[in-house]
Amino acid sequence: MLGQMESLLTSIVTQLATPIGSLLSLFAASFLAATVIPLSSEAVLFAVLKVHGNLYWPALIVATAGNTLGGMSSYLIGRYIGTKKPLTQLARLQRYGSPAMIFAWLPVVGDGLCIASGWLKLDWAAVAAWQTLGRILRYLVVAQGAIG
Repeated sequence: MLGQMESLLTSIVTQLATPIGSLLSLFAASFLAATVIPLSSEAVLFAVLKVHGNLYWPALIVATAGNTLGGMSSYLIGRYIGTKKPLTQLARLQRYGSPAMIFAWLPVVGDGLCIASGWLKLDWAAVAAWQTLGRILRYLVVAQGAIG
């Protein structure tokens, strides 16, 4: 029994260490990190680039896509469970609009921004565009540190 578990674990780790396995893991971590689940997608990106330095652009694209889609899932939560009752804390986001979403990558604050943008029913395309810009800029800094 123990031998079978060890063999299964070895097989899983071997698959995750492949380039495609690394990118799939990066996507999953990036998506989940953009929700209320506390994960560090930056650490996963750093590790992927340390092991597979030749995946620089694919890793940046996968991390950004996963993180943006995770943020948009929070946007949808806000959009569909938001109430009609106005919240005073939303006034700032309402004043700055979609460009404030460039900060959606920030820990703790970013999740709230994503949910609030959906609550306010900000234009989803603008929200996604600003999130993508902020997230890729952050990942570019992390990637430079990894290959630097």
